[in-house]
Amino acid sequence: MDAIKATAASWMTDFFDANTREEVKKLIENDPEELKERFYKDLEFGTGGMRGVMGVGTNRINKYTLGKNTQGLSNYLKKSFPNEDLKVVIAYDCRHNSDTLSRTVAEIFSANGIQVYLFSKLRTTPELSFAVRHLGCHVGIVLTASHNPPEYNGYKVYWGDGGQIVPPQDGEIIAEINSLSFEDIQLNANSNLIQSIDTEVDEAFFVASVKNGNFNAAGKDDFKIVFTSLHGTSITAIPEVLKRAGYNNVTIIEEQAEPDGSFPTVQSPNPEEPEALSMAIKKAEEIGADMVVGTDPDSDRLGIAVRNLEGQMELLNGNQTMVLMTKFLLDQHKKKGFKGNEFIATTIVSTPMMEQMAKAYGVEFKTALTGFKWIGKMIKDFPDSYFVGGGEESFGYMVGDFVRDKDAVTSTLLACEIAADAKAKGSSFYEELIKCYVNFGFYKENLVSLTKKGISGAEEIKQMLKDFKENPVESVQGSKVVWIEDYNTSIATNVQTGEEKNIDLPKSNVLIYETEDGTRIAARPSGTEPKVKFYISTNAKLEKEADFKSVNSQLDTKIQGILAELNL
Repeated sequence: MDAIKATAASWMTDFFDANTREEVKKLIENDPEELKERFYKDLEFGTGGMRGVMGVGTNRINKYTLGKNTQGLSNYLKKSFPNEDLKVVIAYDCRHNSDTLSRTVAEIFSANGIQVYLFSKLRTTPELSFAVRHLGCHVGIVLTASHNPPEYNGYKVYWGDGGQIVPPQDGEIIAEINSLSFEDIQLNANSNLIQSIDTEVDEAFFVASVKNGNFNAAGKDDFKIVFTSLHGTSITAIPEVLKRAGYNNVTIIEEQAEPDGSFPTVQSPNPEEPEALSMAIKKAEEIGADMVVGTDPDSDRLGIAVRNLEGQMELLNGNQTMVLMTKFLLDQHKKKGFKGNEFIATTIVSTPMMEQMAKAYGVEFKTALTGFKWIGKMIKDFPDSYFVGGGEESFGYMVGDFVRDKDAVTSTLLACEIAADAKAKGSSFYEELIKCYVNFGFYKENLVSLTKKGISGAEEIKQMLKDFKENPVESVQGSKVVWIEDYNTSIATNVQTGEEKNIDLPKSNVLIYETEDGTRIAARPSGTEPKVKFYISTNAKLEKEADFKSVNSQLDTKIQGILAELNL
């Protein structure tokens, strides 16, 4: 505790503003537990950059922790590009303090002699990724905490290719940041180096989104969409992109259309949560809409609800939308003729159905660690290969490579194209998904996410994962475990034969069990939230569409049995 107090006391110097000093003083005198939470560590970069609760302290998001990041990044850029005029583009979302924090970040870059393009108002994360290359910048920054609760904010860093930073750059940048003290932050802004941007970049992004997501589907006039931005940034892009692509029957949930970092109408602004889309689904039932689309605050994830076989609106999961989007894109490329260098991609905890589809189409399949930065990295690592599309189970998808991160703007348009085209042909989004199950195998997934906050929560997550590894699962619903994939050691072991294989991916705190019948169970901590996640995938053969309900029920029963076995 003495070390924590000493760290806190260092925030009492004249470098820090009066309000910060006063708050630290109160914590030292009156609230040792809160003091400990705020100063026991420095916020770290996770799978999506730096994200945390806002407030005073080294373990909080504030102008000093973000300022130190920005100073370290400025130093790193100068070392990496010593003879270039450096350029940075910055965007921010709807969260509390995002506008002021983004301005602080811009001022620090400018104080370091770096040209800054700062969006005049909130914008989506995919537009920021696009803007990096469009403006020829060395780096892009977006102030966002994605779908975290209102008290969070964050700082995502994009490199010159438009993708998030990856090894070794992330480690090198962090080392640069860690070598600094807060007093090293340059605060004397050069306003001549800060340029406001808006409609010109918007226009280029909208044109590119329509070009990549529009396939001239039939039946657009007859296709009804209900859209909600969940108080986030997508209201600045998705309605316009849909309109330009020919969708004129779009109902916007006005109660959720105003950007608001408090997210007053939802428990969580996360389209993975059924409750978040409840208002939109209710409206869809009232007006007889075909599809509901909702996006998270920075518009990189999308949730979709469509009418099931009973005609009821059903929320699909990220695996389901990813599978059908990828199949549709592959069909479009197949019509033109494959060139032989196409690939699709997903992550190690997403549905194995993606690999089966790649085999069926004869295209390459690549898999990555969790976190979309790894999919973006593939495009950079394999310049002679062509990225068709890909995503992850957590409701993120990327269409082509003009944006190098998950992109709910273009993906929303793509989903509407698929559904409108299916409806015009007497089918539906849901029925097309069932056809995928017949063709590639019926894979069904389930996610269990447990939140464990604070210091004790972090220890609890660590212990749960340790127990999961040290007390290995031997069988799942009567099917013996064959492979244990340990991404911490980069070794996959066949527990039946003793055979070992190297895992050719960076080390990560993930453990996956695979059984004889292809059931997979994965466990990992979240890189951006105080959560531990368990992913379950099971499968069966679906001979014909008419058998869907019975086989779906069997897989549901199996998943419930697995959850009971694992005490989840």
